[in-house]
Amino acid sequence: MDLTAPHWLYFVGILLIIGTMLMRKNVVVPAILMTFLVGYAFSGSIAAALQTIFSASLVAAGELFSIFLIIAIMTALLQSLDSLGANEQMIKPFGKVMKNATLSYLILIVMTYVISLFFWPTPAVPLVGTLLLPVAIRAGLPPLVGAAAIAIAGQGMALSSDYMIQIAPMLSATAAGVPVSDVADRALVLSLIAGGTAMIVLYLLARRRKERLRASFPKEWMQPYKQRYTAVVSWKAKLFAAFVPLAFLAVILYMLYTSFFTNLQLEGGSGAALVGGAALLLLLVAGLFYRPKQLFEDVSNHLVDGFLFAFKAMGPVIPIAGFFFLGSSDFAPAILAIDEAPAFLFELVKAGESYIPTEPGWTAFGLLMIGMITGLDGSGFSGLPLTGALAGALAPVSGIDPATLAAIGQMGAVWVGGGTLIAWSSLVAVAGIARVHVQDLVRICFIPVIAGLLVSTILALVIW
Repeated sequence: MDLTAPHWLYFVGILLIIGTMLMRKNVVVPAILMTFLVGYAFSGSIAAALQTIFSASLVAAGELFSIFLIIAIMTALLQSLDSLGANEQMIKPFGKVMKNATLSYLILIVMTYVISLFFWPTPAVPLVGTLLLPVAIRAGLPPLVGAAAIAIAGQGMALSSDYMIQIAPMLSATAAGVPVSDVADRALVLSLIAGGTAMIVLYLLARRRKERLRASFPKEWMQPYKQRYTAVVSWKAKLFAAFVPLAFLAVILYMLYTSFFTNLQLEGGSGAALVGGAALLLLLVAGLFYRPKQLFEDVSNHLVDGFLFAFKAMGPVIPIAGFFFLGSSDFAPAILAIDEAPAFLFELVKAGESYIPTEPGWTAFGLLMIGMITGLDGSGFSGLPLTGALAGALAPVSGIDPATLAAIGQMGAVWVGGGTLIAWSSLVAVAGIARVHVQDLVRICFIPVIAGLLVSTILALVIW
């Protein structure tokens, strides 16, 4: 296959984006610049190249808007529950059973994981950290271990699968050209394997360093949190503290029922729509209970805040995804405004086929490494269009299912960039709430997380 100037520029763009990530810089600028250069090299027109930049972002935005919508809805619901005080009540009962360090460790993991599946780690971390971590420390769990457990369970295990909201699987699957459900199911299994391995390794390391970790206990740690457990709570907060988990449990049971007992399969968009629709109804009911006379204004304000958060968190992904969509034959025609367009990325892989190791193990671990490199920017999601596109391109060469490769790349990108190994990511929030140094938190997470990713990748090759 003859490679043209646009192909080589696209290849340079990939290298430039990876290099920018390695330097801990935002990759939006190189993504926009290389989209322009590829468009100019392909069309020979500056005007067409400028249109390519806009069209790439527009196509990406169209594909990813459902992601922004679900983030906005879930954020709005959480704000509404916070107004009622129901978010604290949902977690408070678990503090009564945290009798020792081991039980506290397990409860922190379970609660962080469950909440993060539905609301993402961003709200789950302060919620669990503020309400349960003081109880866990009183029971004997070192703050550093508690912080690591929260980070691994939420920003690692839950976010890397993103099974309920399915934003990460959508990004990976769309770029790989495979059904979202295929990537989501594999990512769920791999995230549980990686998370389970990481949790076991962390627990063993903590027991080995028990005395040194205990010596780091700050005596004044729990003082700011005492008043939160003595506040008077209304019956409305207690009601919603029970109703919201039951409502989402019903959604989960329905999704499980359709998967195992019917022919109806909920794809990523359908599953997210089900969760989002339930969240919107809960938002209305919560607003009605909180301030009935201000229902219209409160719900609107919560949704506005939700969209602001969604675009702030995910906005930079649009031009990055636009560049990688430009390399796919599914999206390139719309971006370049022609009927047929070359698949730059796939054709590059095809041209270099003879240089690519055909051993599945090399391909799987290579994609895991690429995913981890893309996670160095501290977001975790910005590299998913790249790992997904590479998964689709490398699958025929390696003989591995593209959904499996996409899930492996997703593990590497999200576990690293989502907030378990990068000090400049949201891991800072975990360290701040736990009152530990973020570099210490990175160090204690490193061996467990790497062990989890290696084990999950090996088992992915065995299972699929």
